Amino acid sequence: MTGPLPEGLAEALRATAGEIAALLRDVPDTAIPVPGLEWSVGEVAAHLAQANELMADLASGLERPYGDGTPQSLASANARALDAFEERRAEPLAAMIAERTEVFLKAVERAEDDTSDSGTALVTPLGPMNRAVLASYLLTHMLGHGYDLARALRRPHMIDRDRVELCMPFMLTVMPTVADKAATAGLTARYTVRLRDGSPFGVGLTDGDVHVVAGPMERADCTILIDPVAFLLIALGRRNPWRAIARGQVLTWGRKPWLGPRFPTLFTAP
Repeated sequence: MTGPLPEGLAEALRATAGEIAALLRDVPDTAIPVPGLEWSVGEVAAHLAQANELMADLASGLERPYGDGTPQSLASANARALDAFEERRAEPLAAMIAERTEVFLKAVERAEDDTSDSGTALVTPLGPMNRAVLASYLLTHMLGHGYDLARALRRPHMIDRDRVELCMPFMLTVMPTVADKAATAGLTARYTVRLRDGSPFGVGLTDGDVHVVAGPMERADCTILIDPVAFLLIALGRRNPWRAIARGQVLTWGRKPWLGPRFPTLFTAP
């Protein structure tokens, strides 16, 4: 993907940042713990503000080393960044999240106007990406932590089918990077994953090597049909796959349908 952002992505970024900011502005105490995380609401909001600034800098072409792509290095980088950033108040963090999303979009717009730079690969915490994929990364990151905040505050989350579709360029780009080497070692399998009412993609595994294609995989061993919201939540480590299966949000078929439940275990959450 090069050139302008996919249709609807800029609007989704603004809307998601605005909805997260609206969630935070109603919070009198940001020390509320976030279910499933070691962070409080204030720490999640601070992380979002910092991450949006990082993404804006990357979109501007700046180099910002931030871990080496492994979950451990990213967690360490997050912890160091939070320790160095003391703001935990809801209103200032809400403003930062929204404002830094706009800074990101302006950086992308400037790059689009510079045709020599619009498709340049940028160094990100999860490998090289162009700005369109980086924008998809930013949306995915905000949706994941927006979901965390919504759960903590017992409010509706902002993930929907259209936004998941806009996350897919990032998800497909990083799947080889976030593959679990121990889980994929020795496995040869071909998957087609179909998001309900959305786009399919294929994943081929050959003894630890992961190949991802847009569209269905030829001669797939297993086809997975999954609700888009459930897909993103499982991929981000926010939902148990077996819970989604029990709710009828996941169906599998093919020559080896038993490979279906194994699929999410092959990757670590980005």
